[in-house]
Amino acid sequence: MKTVLLIDEDQQVRESLALWFRQAGLAVIEAADGETGLALALAGKPDLILCDQLAPRCNGFQLCRFLRAQPGMQPRIVLTSSGNYGVDRQGAVEAGADEQIIKPIFQHDVARLLEAFPGGGAFFTTVATRPRKSADAAAPSGGGVIPPGPAIVRFWGVRGSLPTPGPTTMHYGGNTACVEVRADGQLIILDAGTGLRGLGLSLAAEYPDVPLSMTLLISHTHWDHIQGFPFFDPAYNPRNKLRILGYEGAQAGLLTVLSSQMESPYFPVGLREMPSHIAVEELKDARFHIGPVEVKSIFLNHPGVCVGYRINSTCGSIAYLPDHEPYQRYKYHTAHPEFAGTTEFLAYGQRMDQRMADFVRDADVLILDAQYDLGEYQARVGWGHGCVDDAVALATQGNVKRLFLFHHDPSHDDEKITRMVEWGRSFVATLKESLKVDAAREGLEVVLQPAEEGAKPQS
Repeated sequence: MKTVLLIDEDQQVRESLALWFRQAGLAVIEAADGETGLALALAGKPDLILCDQLAPRCNGFQLCRFLRAQPGMQPRIVLTSSGNYGVDRQGAVEAGADEQIIKPIFQHDVARLLEAFPGGGAFFTTVATRPRKSADAAAPSGGGVIPPGPAIVRFWGVRGSLPTPGPTTMHYGGNTACVEVRADGQLIILDAGTGLRGLGLSLAAEYPDVPLSMTLLISHTHWDHIQGFPFFDPAYNPRNKLRILGYEGAQAGLLTVLSSQMESPYFPVGLREMPSHIAVEELKDARFHIGPVEVKSIFLNHPGVCVGYRINSTCGSIAYLPDHEPYQRYKYHTAHPEFAGTTEFLAYGQRMDQRMADFVRDADVLILDAQYDLGEYQARVGWGHGCVDDAVALATQGNVKRLFLFHHDPSHDDEKITRMVEWGRSFVATLKESLKVDAAREGLEVVLQPAEEGAKPQS
């Protein structure tokens, strides 16, 4: 009997697929995460594997590369994806997948896959997934010299795609993504765009004689989110410790990507030549701790492997979703003509958007991709970025207290960003909500007071 292995965190997706494969007479093995799926694949040697390319604990790209390197393992591997980005399709093939299928998956998609597996009996088997490790098991701890007190969020880089220095961007800033968070004694850095250089110089001046322990969370390895790392001054101080955490990309690991941009002829100093103590760790669990600070992650709708983070401290919560295109609007615009606007496509997109709202729910601060206005978005569907209208909608749906529009488009000057903020505020007023809307701005500092003081965010 032919066997299919289904690897997907979404139980609803697995249940639908399992039913269709069962009706076709295949045995079914299920896994809710990639690590479990990989173990089941090695043990059971299935004929067909359907794996979500962003499966937790071992994504589809990793699974493909590993299985293709195993002698005697030649299953047909199909990666499933919520997006329809060309770079992901190319990455899937390069990793060793036979093809990619876009969610939601229909019964005719399964029928096409089954053409390679004629016959089969009526026997159906479900292998239960083993429990995951404790969510805190993989938690890298932080530590440093940050004194107790309120949590502080500082913006060092707020621009997307490309740095844009000049007189028309002086108010909001032209550096790419970098946000500093100080909470519960931890120094946490969100992304390593060109803004990281300014943060590094500031830290070196603030702590000239004190060793620092820092944690850098990488959302993804597109250049505008890592290009500041070679210029991070504290990384050249042998007394400092730096943990770099993120998820493996579609085609290469986190360490490989960070090292590559510092290789000759691109840069004169290699990553391994940096004298500080640097540890690069690839995350598997969606929840972990940096010292006492709880951090959660969620995959975003953006080309490649991209995640958002939520930092929960004793003083409040900060959600950081730097590059994200809302699922429902994306599905509506990019569906194949015969399925565009259908109940299945819109219901799937709505369900995925609800996950995002649940992730940011009740956050004190939400830093969210709002690269375009609505008119611009219509011409850029599928680029992996959102618009102001959807940013406000997500923030209000999630009952967020304060929204910062982020990842400003390189073509937007200060005047344009100010107009976008005004539009967002008017939208909130129309909705009769209490959400406070601002644009992220270099140098802006947001303070979250300890909960017992009952104070609201200040800036």
